[in-house]
Amino acid sequence: MGCRRVLPAVCAACLIGMVLSQTTLTPAVVSTTQMENATGLTVAPVILSTTTSGCFAFNTSTCEACPPGSQYDNSTLLCSCCSNPGLCVVPEACLPCTRGFYQPLPGQQQCLPCSRGFYTNFTGSPLCLPCPPGSMNNDTGGDSCASCSPGFFSSQQSSTSCTPCALGSFCNSSGCLQCQMCPGGTEALQAAAKECTPCRPGMHKPLHQTMCQICGSGFFQIHWGQENCDVCPENHYCPSPDVNPIQCPSDAFCPEGSSAPSYCMETFFHKAGDTCELAPVTIALLVIGGGVALLLIILMVLRRRRDTDGELTVARAPLLGKERPQGRYYGIPCDGEPVYAGW
Repeated sequence: MGCRRVLPAVCAACLIGMVLSQTTLTPAVVSTTQMENATGLTVAPVILSTTTSGCFAFNTSTCEACPPGSQYDNSTLLCSCCSNPGLCVVPEACLPCTRGFYQPLPGQQQCLPCSRGFYTNFTGSPLCLPCPPGSMNNDTGGDSCASCSPGFFSSQQSSTSCTPCALGSFCNSSGCLQCQMCPGGTEALQAAAKECTPCRPGMHKPLHQTMCQICGSGFFQIHWGQENCDVCPENHYCPSPDVNPIQCPSDAFCPEGSSAPSYCMETFFHKAGDTCELAPVTIALLVIGGGVALLLIILMVLRRRRDTDGELTVARAPLLGKERPQGRYYGIPCDGEPVYAGW
């Protein structure tokens, strides 16, 4: 009697194995339990499917939804024998999502590709991970993120591209989270710079600036990669910011910060120590000019006085002189002496 109860179960197991051995699909994982007393085995009721050829050996009442991270496999009887897509006889018969794909919901017929900026690098993933800072992914269905190249950076996660370093900054390694400012005395003249170049002689760059600047007038710098320029010393002049200071000529002045020597006005002045003094010829010309000017003033005063005296003489004359024609008027000759008119 015990053997008769065991025989149908053994035959069903053999039949399942025959069906599975005839397919090249993913086999279901079958768990067995060690029986110590075969005569006490109780066989659960089995609901066999007869809708599809080969499905009669499966218990379709145990069909389960494919778990998250997997999809329905319609190429195996373990799934196609179930009534609804997304269900399989055993969860192990579902296909796991491949790398770069995910499925967050159960009982789905297909997996979804990871969006740009996200990835998954293992199979059966229920979700995608964002690309960490310093990396990017510009493709859908990505299974990895690419590190930013030197000269580029990415400061946020899930980036789809890397940003080039701005002028005055650089990144000399891959996977930069941000670019660094060039140190003092160096510059980066192009975007996406991998390194900084030192300032040339005659130029300088403090820390707060992005590009090297030419030294101002009266300053010089003969070395590479300097933050500041040096002021031209006293008794020297600096015509160009990239050459050494030049000794001032003996007849010129060169105070500190001179870009060119300063001379006294030729002919009229000459250098005397730290100042300009009048030349002898200038003194002589001033004396002569002063004398001529004084003489002119005296002459003008004398002439003015003479004119004034003449006007007074005319104003004080007591007689009136008048020309009369020849002849006699009222018995008096016309050429007679003038008569006092009185005042």
